Amino acid sequence: MAFRSAVITFPGSNCDRDMADALEKISGTAPYRVWHGDADLPEGLDFIALPGGFSYGDYLRCGAIASRSPVMRAVIAAADQGVPVLGVCNGFQVLTESGLLPGALLRNSGIRFVCRDVKLRVDNAQSLFTNAYGTGQEVSFPVAHHDGNYYADDATLDRLEGDGRVAFRYVENVNGSSRAIAGVLNGAGNVLGMMPHPERAIEAAHGGTDGRALFESAVRGLIGA
Repeated sequence: MAFRSAVITFPGSNCDRDMADALEKISGTAPYRVWHGDADLPEGLDFIALPGGFSYGDYLRCGAIASRSPVMRAVIAAADQGVPVLGVCNGFQVLTESGLLPGALLRNSGIRFVCRDVKLRVDNAQSLFTNAYGTGQEVSFPVAHHDGNYYADDATLDRLEGDGRVAFRYVENVNGSSRAIAGVLNGAGNVLGMMPHPERAIEAAHGGTDGRALFESAVRGLIGA
């Protein structure tokens, strides 16, 4: 059974090819490449990815304009029907701006662009995206962002933690995120937003392979590969 995935490209996306390569290497099937102005998605998708970059140059709030792109209506509808959606970096920002995830991504504390490998801790190893990891496992992913400071009010943060919706935390809080949160899930568990880049950590030649398990989790969970 072929794994049917799609990668959405916005004006200013710069990690869409990395994401597509990761999905093809792990699943064995090249994803559909979907332009943000398309009104519809391919039928029968198993997985949708919103990649990193600087959609619309971050000229408003990061991800705010992209969240109003025509394709996002289809992405939201697919997510509401249970299709897994992964948003990385700018994709995470788009997910919060579109209302698929709670909270917001603010300017990094210290007002500095952070670009380096960071250590994360897997808080929830039972989700669709993380079941190939172990709870408490430490992994290393690259980050590259200026507005990755995750913020939500205390009531929302308490609910996220109480419901097991914190997928990853920073071991060293590199951007000031509330409670060191690096990745969060929606209530149904089929939408994950995270600032670090798992798609850049799937080959040893590129510096590490800790990101492979995220994609393997999804492929195995969805088609039993």
